Amino acid sequence: MLLGMLALGTATALVLTAINDTLVYFYTPADIQAKHIGPDRRLRVGGLVEQGSVVKMGETVRFTVTDLTATLPVTYTGVLPDLFREGQGVVAEGRLDGKGMFLASEVLAKHDEKYMPKEVSEALKKSGRWQEEEGQAKK
Repeated sequence: MLLGMLALGTATALVLTAINDTLVYFYTPADIQAKHIGPDRRLRVGGLVEQGSVVKMGETVRFTVTDLTATLPVTYTGVLPDLFREGQGVVAEGRLDGKGMFLASEVLAKHDEKYMPKEVSEALKKSGRWQEEEGQAKK
């Protein structure tokens, strides 16, 4: 009986550890600053691509993601979505380095003029900087 409970407990712990390793949490730049998230943890960051922040260097692109409260520098090597541009919603998946740079392995952009990634619009609404009727950030 005791051996069976020990085996069940061990199996449960292994399953929960495996699930936790595959989860990718969503954060805004303000969340990352407030929670002091350590490097090398896989996560998603979302917000708006800050105006004037996109710098292309060959296949590598650097830009800043903002939630209009805080900003986070991002670097990405690869082909960006066709709809990626400044002032638009974006979600990037990747890891933080030890210096505060987000190293994106994937970048997702909005699909049409009215679409904003759900996590991004909710974070902007929570900060009080989202105009529902116009579907854009307040200045």
